[in-house]
Amino acid sequence: MKSPKFVLLTLGALSMMLVGCKSVSQRDYDAAIDENTQLRERIAGLQESVRQCNESNSAFQSQNEQLRSDYASLQNELANAQAQPQTGFEGISGVDLSSRNGAIVVGVASEVLFASGSADLRSNAKQTLDEVVGVIRSQYSGNEIRVEGYTDTDKLVKTKDKWKTNERLSAHRALAVEEYLVAKGVNNDRIYSAAFGPAKPKGTKQASRRVEIVILGQ
Repeated sequence: MKSPKFVLLTLGALSMMLVGCKSVSQRDYDAAIDENTQLRERIAGLQESVRQCNESNSAFQSQNEQLRSDYASLQNELANAQAQPQTGFEGISGVDLSSRNGAIVVGVASEVLFASGSADLRSNAKQTLDEVVGVIRSQYSGNEIRVEGYTDTDKLVKTKDKWKTNERLSAHRALAVEEYLVAKGVNNDRIYSAAFGPAKPKGTKQASRRVEIVILGQ
C-alpha cells in the first residue's frame, strides 16, 4: 500500500513531467490519474477504518469504566454485608428481619401464622416458630422478648367478628405466639406480649398484618 506522501510525490512528479516534457503519452497520463484515484480511495477507506476503530475504542473504554464502577459497588456491598453482625435468624423461611432502637425484630406475616380472622396457629407455622425458638434459646436466652401483635386498618364487623376490635385480635394473636414460644422452652419470665392493632401500619395491608418477636437487650 502506498502512503499519502507517495501520492503527493507522484502527483508532483506527474506535473513536472507534463510541464517539462510534452512527449508524455495520454495513456501514461490516464494511468497515473487512475492510480492516484485508487490511492485516494484507499486512503479514504483507511481513514474510515481508523475512525471506526477510535469509536470502538471509546466504547470499550466507557464499558471498562462502567465495569470498574460496578465492581467497586459490589465490593462495597460485600464489605457492608460482612461488617453487619449476623443475628442467627437469617435464612428462616417466612421471617422478615429488621432492627429497632438496637433491638432485633423478627417479623412473621399473619398469613404465615394464622388463618383469616383466627388466632389459632397454623400447623405449618409452627416449623417457622420452632426455628425462631432454636435461635432464641441458643443465642438470646438471657434477653427479654416482646411479642407484638398488629393488624391492618380495616375495622372489624362487630356483629359478625368475635374479636369485635383489631386490638383484641392482635392481642390474642400475640398471646398465641408467646404461649407457643414458652411451650418450646423460652423462659416465661423473660417474655411478654403487647397488642398494637392497626396503630403501626406498613406499606400494604398484607404487610401490616403481622406478629413481631422483638429481641430486647439483656
